[in-house]
Amino acid sequence: MALVVLLVAGCSTAVTGDTDAALEEATTTTAAPTTTTTTIPPTTTTTLVPHDGLTAAERVLVPLHTIGGDISPKSVVASQTGRFVAQNMMYRHTITVYDRDFQLLATIDDQVRPSDFGHAGFDTELRGSPVEAAFLSDGSKAYVSNYEMYGGGLTTAMDDGCNQGNWPDSFVYRIDMESLVIDQLIRVGSVPKFLSVTPDDSRLLVANWCEFDVSVVDLPGGTEVARVPVGRHPRGIAVSPDSRTAYVAVMGSTRIAVIDMATLDVSYLEGIGRGPRHLVMGPEGSYLYASLNAEGRLTKIDLPTGEVVAKVATGSAPRSMEISDDGTALYVVNYNSNTLSVVRTEDMKEIAEHRTNLRPIGVAYDAPTRQVWVANYSGTIQVFQATAP
Repeated sequence: MALVVLLVAGCSTAVTGDTDAALEEATTTTAAPTTTTTTIPPTTTTTLVPHDGLTAAERVLVPLHTIGGDISPKSVVASQTGRFVAQNMMYRHTITVYDRDFQLLATIDDQVRPSDFGHAGFDTELRGSPVEAAFLSDGSKAYVSNYEMYGGGLTTAMDDGCNQGNWPDSFVYRIDMESLVIDQLIRVGSVPKFLSVTPDDSRLLVANWCEFDVSVVDLPGGTEVARVPVGRHPRGIAVSPDSRTAYVAVMGSTRIAVIDMATLDVSYLEGIGRGPRHLVMGPEGSYLYASLNAEGRLTKIDLPTGEVVAKVATGSAPRSMEISDDGTALYVVNYNSNTLSVVRTEDMKEIAEHRTNLRPIGVAYDAPTRQVWVANYSGTIQVFQATAP
């Protein structure tokens, strides 16, 4: 599929909406190109939290720190090794990298020339739209999806309501977490949103929103080996602990696609709920949790039976989720309520709700520090500390 890209000029977008159940991101920007700047990493002074005998569901969250700056983060993701990346989409055209002391380590510009990374025929400088990220298990590399590519004087017309069609491909960027530079480009499908590295680090899975399929990328070579059709508007991805099965939220439906990673055959978990958006896997691989965009609820699925065993309403428009390392707590951001909910997984009861800044859209959990990082589209990242009551 040919890459066709659009020069966007004279447009402006305020980050407000995300209220339409089917449409998640706007597609225009006035952000000017910025140069890549990297600061010298400071000496980390964060003390890792010792074991206190409590489960995550028994702890309470307290506000700890707020990060500002020239950001508009769609997501924030933790490496579990002391690095955090925020994806600032087309509103800033950057990826920002932080450490556990909340210091900005780098602002990585999304402008690339694909031919410099071995993609023959793509000699024009392009801009990306960083939207989500996933790390290798050792935290050494981060993979960042780009909602759309811009440049070359050409145009695309896709948006979040896209139907399947001859849309342009996009790229996933690989970032080396030591040098904090983009060191690889991987060509994938149109409007890639969520992505996930399998636990064994063998493959990268990318949900292509406008192509209704999932790119399967062989790692570490960075080569797309297949595109697996799953249904209208795929988004969240979770992978079983043994890396044998991938689950994909088909947001334009009521079901979750199940991909056999050996054969790439697809089956479905049916009747999950309207508009499944984000997925997280319990640590033992027995339960899968989904946020339901069109219902405003979370659901718990028993994977051995494929049955929905519980649902719970949190705030208005629950979006992204994270799960604690012990599997006892879900941390959920509610976009329209401007809140962060804590849900106990055992009985799917909301046990706490915390105010956030405007438009919380992404969330990360850093197990070694027991911190929850919340990305607010309005321009901040808030950090909450889990502690004994």
